[in-house]
Amino acid sequence: MTPFSRTGAGRRSIATAICGALAAGGLAAAGVTALEPEAASASSHREAPLISGTPQYDNTDVYAFVSPDKPDTTTIVANWIPFEEPAGGPNFFTFAEDAQYDLRIDSNGDAKEDLLFRYTFKTHTKNDKTFLYNTGPVESLDDPDLNITQTYDLELIKLKNLKAVSKTKVADDVPVAPSNVGKASMPDYNTLRKQAIHKLAGGAQTFAGQADDPFFLDLRVFDLLYGGNLSEVGNDTLKGYNVNSIALQVPNSFITQSHDQPVVGIWSTTQRKNAQGYFAQVSRLGNPLVNEVVNPLKDKDKFNASAPRDDAQFLENVTNPELPKLIEAIYKIPAPAEPRNDLVDVFLKGVKDLNQPPHVTPSEQLRLNTSIKPAAKPKRLGVLDGDTAGFPNGRRLTDDVIDASLQVVEGELLGAKNDLGDAVDKNDKKFEKAFPYVALPTEGSRGPLAKGVDGGNDVRSQLGDALQPAGTQGSDDMRLIAASAGAGAGGIVLIGAALMWWRRMRNRAY
Repeated sequence: MTPFSRTGAGRRSIATAICGALAAGGLAAAGVTALEPEAASASSHREAPLISGTPQYDNTDVYAFVSPDKPDTTTIVANWIPFEEPAGGPNFFTFAEDAQYDLRIDSNGDAKEDLLFRYTFKTHTKNDKTFLYNTGPVESLDDPDLNITQTYDLELIKLKNLKAVSKTKVADDVPVAPSNVGKASMPDYNTLRKQAIHKLAGGAQTFAGQADDPFFLDLRVFDLLYGGNLSEVGNDTLKGYNVNSIALQVPNSFITQSHDQPVVGIWSTTQRKNAQGYFAQVSRLGNPLVNEVVNPLKDKDKFNASAPRDDAQFLENVTNPELPKLIEAIYKIPAPAEPRNDLVDVFLKGVKDLNQPPHVTPSEQLRLNTSIKPAAKPKRLGVLDGDTAGFPNGRRLTDDVIDASLQVVEGELLGAKNDLGDAVDKNDKKFEKAFPYVALPTEGSRGPLAKGVDGGNDVRSQLGDALQPAGTQGSDDMRLIAASAGAGAGGIVLIGAALMWWRRMRNRAY
């Protein structure tokens, strides 16, 4: 047996159906009190005080959806390192080596992970006598000019009652797609992306590397809710920024409990090695925006260190949310009556007859019904607009979770119809049609070219030669200068400066 085989209406009408489900099977007051779930996950672009200072460990978003081109599989995408400036060198963006990056799956709805996919990374340096991330144009992941590289191992851990019953290394030393330094350094980044897709047994595949941040929203909501007059909405704050992505595609049959129970709960965590040599959880994430706008400051760091089975401690943050009160104070839109049991049912249990497991233990997870086929034409508001393959049934890359969540928080499912949103309806870059689906990262050289420059990289392509050890230079200096002749005065100055720097470094090193 391979590691990846296992036996085993419109918007109003949908909202009405959900409301009916809540009325028929919603939480009674006693049921809410008896909640015993695991800790919640969140969309964490700097969402908690401690994790905001350590971006390598900060999980920004989790996506889970039935693969549109392979509906017998589920794709999970988890992103780390918020707000990666594409030109942020010379030390570009790597996964941490002292971290465990986990994708966790609850197959039976008991708020305990049954499967855990663990990614651990190693960094490799070819030449530590240069400051450069790459010493010439990079044409492949094993190109000698790619100076800083990463690889990862992928381990599958099966658990029962939180105890590991088996551990299997399903991938070893898989190359990571690098940061997209720029057009001169990586003239065909799409090739590098494809080379980083790794096939696994049983029809699964994995990817790790840089990608465009797929989350689209106007983050100026934190300026007192868009300045208090909605004058600042409509700008995708994350446009142009990248993230480090992990993507995993696995057969539905492997992650589900059975054919009759196709709903899974999904979240991610990051564990960092502490001074004693033990790994401690520092970040977790499932549904978007939970730790950012649901949990108050006193709970944010605690939330990141907790698990879904302990979510009862955060229940009041869901049943008595702060956001509707702020909206009422600023925009005079009445806040729905509390306690908000509708939010408990939708976001902690899953929607009945859609993505709620039988005998569910309420907890904050991204719940996905893997038996629902992908929509031919996905609607950005997902379930609210009659598209049951979308959020909150999992989360697709195209789902507008800001608008959908805001409308639900403001009472959409309680009859308070509204069209609230941030006026950002789609990502600035198109997503890919095949695994790993995330858009290619924005390159560091995205700015306009200087006057008199044609965009060629013939001069830059010789830079790696200038960094070779002494004894292999020969006439390389003259060849470099000759190569710069067609680049104009600016190119000669640039190469001259590079040569002087190289000579100083060579004298020091050798």
